[in-house]
Amino acid sequence: METRSIESGVDETHRVATQKAMTRLIPLLCAIYFMSYIDRTNVSLAKAHLAADLGISAAAYGLGAGIFFLGYALLEVPSNLLAHRIGPRPWIARIAVTWGALSVAMMFVQGEASFYLLRVLLGIAEAGLFPALMYMVTLWFAPKDRPVVVGWIYTAPALGLLLGNPLGGALMQLDGLAGLRGWQWMFMLEGLPTIAVGILLYFKLAERPSDAKWLSREEAQALESRAVIDQAGHANLSSQDWMAAIKRPSTVLTGLIYFLNQVAFVGLVFFTPAMIQQMKVESPFLVGVMSSSVGLGFLLGVLTLPRIHRRVKSDFVFLGALTAGLLLSACAFLATERPAVQIALFVATAFFGGGILPSYWAIAMKRLQGIQAAAGLAFINTIGLLGGFVGPYLFGMVETATGRSSAGFSVILGAAALGLLLVPALAKASRSERQAPELADPVIKPVS
Repeated sequence: METRSIESGVDETHRVATQKAMTRLIPLLCAIYFMSYIDRTNVSLAKAHLAADLGISAAAYGLGAGIFFLGYALLEVPSNLLAHRIGPRPWIARIAVTWGALSVAMMFVQGEASFYLLRVLLGIAEAGLFPALMYMVTLWFAPKDRPVVVGWIYTAPALGLLLGNPLGGALMQLDGLAGLRGWQWMFMLEGLPTIAVGILLYFKLAERPSDAKWLSREEAQALESRAVIDQAGHANLSSQDWMAAIKRPSTVLTGLIYFLNQVAFVGLVFFTPAMIQQMKVESPFLVGVMSSSVGLGFLLGVLTLPRIHRRVKSDFVFLGALTAGLLLSACAFLATERPAVQIALFVATAFFGGGILPSYWAIAMKRLQGIQAAAGLAFINTIGLLGGFVGPYLFGMVETATGRSSAGFSVILGAAALGLLLVPALAKASRSERQAPELADPVIKPVS
């Protein structure tokens, strides 16, 4: 009876501490991720204007939009290893300030060469941001809480699409003011706040529970001890050999499925305004408002699906069901040409394609801890970022070949079908790793 009382007290301490951590950390993490999504995707609203003002073609735009992710991917693992060594707080702040400055510099694009250069530099500057955020989640939250925490973090890019497109469309209407084009105003006025948010994070973000002045010693200990324990009550793998995380079949397969998701979802994000414009919508503000349908679907997905995931016994059945939903949405879009139905299908596609993202990371984080989390999560994100490069490029190629931006949904269809085929392989690899003696979880003492 006494033991149960002690356990009940520890559980209550952990519950209160988790709620405090969510309240204090999630708004800060969301703020920086919100700005990053606005700064990386606002170029989609400038597509037609870059073509008219600078002669940048659809194929060149697709390459430039995607090359951001190539630069991002090149430094993803080294960047997150530095975040592990230096600490996520100063590293995330550095990322924000440098990419904010480069976002402002996008207003000086003169043609295809400068467009490509600034996009790849923007990707390099932002490298490591998202896995650093995920690494912080592994330091603060128990695995059972991570799907919901990551779901909350993903509300930031969803709101970035929902609010950022109308905001960018409104800023585009400053065209001609002070001799600047509308897209120049947009890049400048959306880049400067990112620098301010980066500075704020440096002074306000606590790296780990033991650094937080707003937690008691008992609350900090409860968070740090539960953060390294999985749902079965075993400590996660924590070898200093971080290459082991990258070599694990489950890590590679998670990355490949994430790659295919990003081919589909990032391509959709960057080409939705072009699809809207081909519906004979001419007002930049109205294009932005209608494009926010993708953000609405994304937001509904990340608020709904992680909570369902927490109640589903099989991660992989859930993953397969959402991938199948994405495939069916793409099929339905290709089968209709009615604008109202297509807008509804933008919402549905983003619901499945974006809402599935917290589940990828929750599944990955169950198997990675410490420096392996830093390396493994960055490696998964690197593979996914390559999908972010391939997706817009394929969408641009399909539009160039067909003359229709909406034909890019065939790319979504193919990526979803391949992803669905890989889900059973991931389930099998995960079962094999749990049974392999060399991957058995060692005992880790809670952090005191």
